[in-house]
Amino acid sequence: MGRARLGTVHAVEPHPDVVRRLLAVEPVRRHLRDLLADDPGRAERYVATVGDLRLDWSRQPVDDRLLADLRGVAEAAGVAGRFAAMQAGDHVNPTEDRAVGHMALRAPAGTSFVIDGVDVVPEVHAVLRDMAAVAERIRADGSITDVVNIGIGGSDLGPAMAVSALADHAHPRLRTHFVSNVDGDDIARVLAVCEPSSTVFIVVSKTFGTVETLTNARTARRWVVDALGEHAVAERFVAVSTDAGRVRDFGIDPEGMLGFWDWVGGRFSVWSAVGLSLMIAIGPDGFSDFLAGARLVDEHMSATLSDGRLDENAVVTLAMIGILHRSVLGRASRAVVPYSAALARLPAHLQQLEMESNGKSVTLGGAPVGVPTSGVVWGEPGTNGQHAFFQLLHQGTDVIPVDLIGFATAGHGLGGHHDLLFSNLLAQAQALALGRRSADEPHRNFDGDRPSTLILAERLTPSVLGQLIALHEHIVFVQGVVWGIDSFDQWGVELGKELSGRITPDLIGSGPLDGHDAATRAAIEWYRSHRGG
Repeated sequence: MGRARLGTVHAVEPHPDVVRRLLAVEPVRRHLRDLLADDPGRAERYVATVGDLRLDWSRQPVDDRLLADLRGVAEAAGVAGRFAAMQAGDHVNPTEDRAVGHMALRAPAGTSFVIDGVDVVPEVHAVLRDMAAVAERIRADGSITDVVNIGIGGSDLGPAMAVSALADHAHPRLRTHFVSNVDGDDIARVLAVCEPSSTVFIVVSKTFGTVETLTNARTARRWVVDALGEHAVAERFVAVSTDAGRVRDFGIDPEGMLGFWDWVGGRFSVWSAVGLSLMIAIGPDGFSDFLAGARLVDEHMSATLSDGRLDENAVVTLAMIGILHRSVLGRASRAVVPYSAALARLPAHLQQLEMESNGKSVTLGGAPVGVPTSGVVWGEPGTNGQHAFFQLLHQGTDVIPVDLIGFATAGHGLGGHHDLLFSNLLAQAQALALGRRSADEPHRNFDGDRPSTLILAERLTPSVLGQLIALHEHIVFVQGVVWGIDSFDQWGVELGKELSGRITPDLIGSGPLDGHDAATRAAIEWYRSHRGG
């Protein structure tokens, strides 16, 4: 589905004064305990509603003056202009000379999103209809019990997280599995609980040549062929790809191949055919709700940025608070703690979304950025985290900002459990901010002044999950603009993959190892002597 490049290459760096303005920002030096006590109105003023999300930054080290300064930096960086350029289909990914069109994937039918001179919305909805046909066929086939998604990176993390998050909305008969790691244990454990005659595989690879994905897909293919014969490949496999030739060579009819586009980056692709496993799990209607939820956040961005109302844009506010912590205060990590077991995989998805997007050290023009960019994103669900890393959050030597995510209502109906869960969320936010003085017992002293953001919604639905993901996508975009980097390339994943291709033949061979450094040669020699033993 590639096209000739017709769009404007939008590679203009932010105003050179942006970094200087950012470094000149004066942080708030008062304890959160005092900020909350002296200005109780911040508990209402520093809260915004976007779609169904209640976003609360009242426990962040900001005041009206600092927020105005941070928004001024975003304005000077040209956030509104870059967002308009992305919406217009300009090539805001200049290092790959590509447009960035993940918002087109959730655009409603009848609207327009032009990329390289073509309105892509009709194509997007044609693929959605094809996805729905596949999903309905599998959901209606009572002989199918298991769906296995084979992909890696964005072809795994987003769908895997979303399917897990929306398990309460999933088809009761179907089990969905995800295989990504080239480690044989990954696929072996999945195949051990499936039967060839009742399993469908979705192979997700744009080029249908990703080494890890195709290695796993070929193992699955042999498993099916050994049990059912060669003819079963066409029946048991669905391809999400753009390479019809390789799909045909694998044994899948390209007529049934679901495609996507080079203006969709992997970590932004769950809205496309890459999300087929999610659509199968929650149904086409649920997937439509998922897309509609993301669109609510897109509309918030568009409505507030189109006329320069950065002070009303909650995404810009949260993005700039993140930049405050990373680039001004030097805080190198952020914890994401969903008080929802269903969102256990959300931190992993956000790791790729944020660290692959903004883990860059040079600007669009190739110069050093000048300030720290993306930090480390990590986390686990509460309350498990409270019995693990919360010790560090409360009393460690590093101040680590925390995002706490929770819901008013759970799907399981065990109300007593949920009341206890939500009370823990609020208690942790309070304890992190206020602390507790204990001059006589230093081991029991909690300094407090540990920042957190609360992201709340009534319940976890497909729409709300779409809103959560889109919120973070747009935060990544805003931060990338301010840092002056390309948030949509990922050259950092290339070198290790290239070297792996050179090392693999040497691992299984016996020839000289002259092309490697001494440490790598020694490790290869050790592997050769122990391989298979």
